[in-house]
Amino acid sequence: MTDTTPHNNAASQEVVIGLSAVIVAVQQHEPKVFIVRGAEHALAAGVSSPHDEGDALPFGPFHPAEHATLEEGLRRWVQDQTPLTPGYVEQLYTFGNRGRYAGQRDETKRVISVGYLALTYQKAADEKSTEKVFFGNWYDYFPWEDWRDGRPRILQDAIEPGLKRWIGDAAGAEEKNYRRMRANLCFGLDGVAWDDEKVLERYELLYGANLVYEAIRDKNMKVDYVLVPGRSMLYDHRRILATAMGRLRGKLKYRPVVFEVMPPEFTLLQLQKTVEAIVGHRLHKQNFRRLVEGSGMVEEVPGKKSAEAGGRPAALFRFRGAVVLERPAPGMKLSASMS
Repeated sequence: MTDTTPHNNAASQEVVIGLSAVIVAVQQHEPKVFIVRGAEHALAAGVSSPHDEGDALPFGPFHPAEHATLEEGLRRWVQDQTPLTPGYVEQLYTFGNRGRYAGQRDETKRVISVGYLALTYQKAADEKSTEKVFFGNWYDYFPWEDWRDGRPRILQDAIEPGLKRWIGDAAGAEEKNYRRMRANLCFGLDGVAWDDEKVLERYELLYGANLVYEAIRDKNMKVDYVLVPGRSMLYDHRRILATAMGRLRGKLKYRPVVFEVMPPEFTLLQLQKTVEAIVGHRLHKQNFRRLVEGSGMVEEVPGKKSAEAGGRPAALFRFRGAVVLERPAPGMKLSASMS
């Protein structure tokens, strides 16, 4: 008879399903993600970290006896850990790589996290934030992704030198060429166009090149060079955030998800600034107006104007929900000519 009794820790690991929420709002034309500072919320999943005061996403374990679905479990954890009630929620990806929870003390548990993207409209004036729970600007975590004021200096000051060193450290010409190709495709170098949806690919490259703090932490390394600036996050939550950013940037081009972070009534300029905040670059005002007005996604609110101080009052618009029935892919179909 074959002995099937587990003989090592790897074989006897308990699998814990965690639920992570990337909750996005746009406040005062800045893209924000809800942050829970401290690891208390993750302890129930059997993990902890020596960096207990770091930034993390709302997170908690899935309890089959209590949660009818994964999404219900996620919404319960969000309700427990934040003052928010997100509307739009979609599943992002399942993150299960071994070692993704650096500092985990209970080695009998393997945490597999199901990431979700949640969108909400939240005015900064109404925000109930503290030092432990707050909306953080997502460009604080990914400063190289914000091109609204032109090409970020961080690319030439930190990222390009770091990637050049990483390419130079490759063993052999073939590996050097492969690394150079990856760097060019991800970061738009040597004449390659910048792709605003490659947020995760860029972060993964910096992680693999040991240029971000999480790579040094997870691999227990010591380095004698300066890391790329940008706020780090506990566990692999910055990787989950990168996944959500790329997903949202791509999705708003073919689905009207941007209206989930807009107030019920808005000006076209407010809508443009919100789209610019998410995609990370400026858009041509008149081209954007023509695109939106011709898309059927908005309608003017009769007899109402904006009451903002300064300048002429502008017409107010609202989202036309019927557009999702009229068109197969209504969204902000942004093109290079709009920039």
